[in-house]
Amino acid sequence: MTVEKQFKILFISSWYPNKLEPTNGNFVQRHAEAVATLHQVEVLHAIGNQEQKERFVFDEKVIHGIRTLVVYYKNTKNPLLNFYRRMKAYKIGFQRMSFPDLIHGNVLHNNMFFAVYLKKKYSIPFVITEHWTALRQKNAHITPKAVQITARIIGNFSNFLLPVSEDLQKGLHYLKIKTPMKVIPNVVDTSLFSPSQDQNSKYTFIHVSNLIPRKNPDIILETAIGLMNKGFDFQLQLGGDGNAEVLERLRTRVEKSGHQNKIEIFGMQTISQIAYRMKNSDCFILLSNDENQPCVIAEAFASGLQIISTRVGGIAEFLPENFGLLLEIPDSQLLEEAMVKMLRHKIPRNSAHLNAYAENTFSIKTIAQEFDKVYKKILNNC
Repeated sequence: MTVEKQFKILFISSWYPNKLEPTNGNFVQRHAEAVATLHQVEVLHAIGNQEQKERFVFDEKVIHGIRTLVVYYKNTKNPLLNFYRRMKAYKIGFQRMSFPDLIHGNVLHNNMFFAVYLKKKYSIPFVITEHWTALRQKNAHITPKAVQITARIIGNFSNFLLPVSEDLQKGLHYLKIKTPMKVIPNVVDTSLFSPSQDQNSKYTFIHVSNLIPRKNPDIILETAIGLMNKGFDFQLQLGGDGNAEVLERLRTRVEKSGHQNKIEIFGMQTISQIAYRMKNSDCFILLSNDENQPCVIAEAFASGLQIISTRVGGIAEFLPENFGLLLEIPDSQLLEEAMVKMLRHKIPRNSAHLNAYAENTFSIKTIAQEFDKVYKKILNNC
């Protein structure tokens, strides 16, 4: 039996979970964990910290079996000095890592100039997975030119670009990046996110996000309250890792509505807690102004949930028939109509079909194999 060769892959990312931002870039962490099922993976991340006195602080841990080094550098009010320290932090951190066969970078921010440096100095090839909504073609008129130029330069130095949606790929082409590209979406642990075997006693909608304004949690809440006031009987779970002020505002609104027994506002959750909540829900709502390919929708499918979402980013690309409803804008009236359709079971639901699609499209095995094909194409040609 032929044993597949393992490569040494070093993940670096403009966003990655750390002590300052515990959930930032957790989708990158999940990609790294997927790749680690086939290859030897290490993670290196650098981030500025205004509170620390030391120039550099090194935090090395083994997280979910992956050696992870986060280098915190002392942040200042000088952006050029911060960039210099960030690059130095990466350079010092790299000396502590195993020498890789390939760099897997994430997000075409100026952090990825370090990948360019490694390619030019050591001939280490690199790929970039792109997640950034700023690089969608639709957002070109508001994304600073410096950001676009940086993305173009780094992108054209890379060996492969791996946007998480076709919509984002169009944005990268619009920036005149000529590097070969392949869409590989975000990953979902389908052993954790799976359908419930029992039917919920009451229809339940769920929304999970960081509760920032562009996710429109207030519109979701007000629409649900309006429907409950009209006599519709259902549950709503709404929450995530939003700040305390936002959570308090939402909870206060629920108390004033008188529907505390039907609406739960929750704070930061572990991924296992989110999986449990989804398993015990019926429909996921995402009412964002802007997205790429949200992990939460893939997690909803794996959990056997249909979705209601705005038609933004790559969401429509991953929405088979009867998997949900798309709204053209984040509008309360449109959301209300969609929720009523779901409550009246106007869209046939097959939880097993939803889960099977997630398994074939977003599972750890599927995504790991897709990355593996790209790695082999690059490394076998070096």
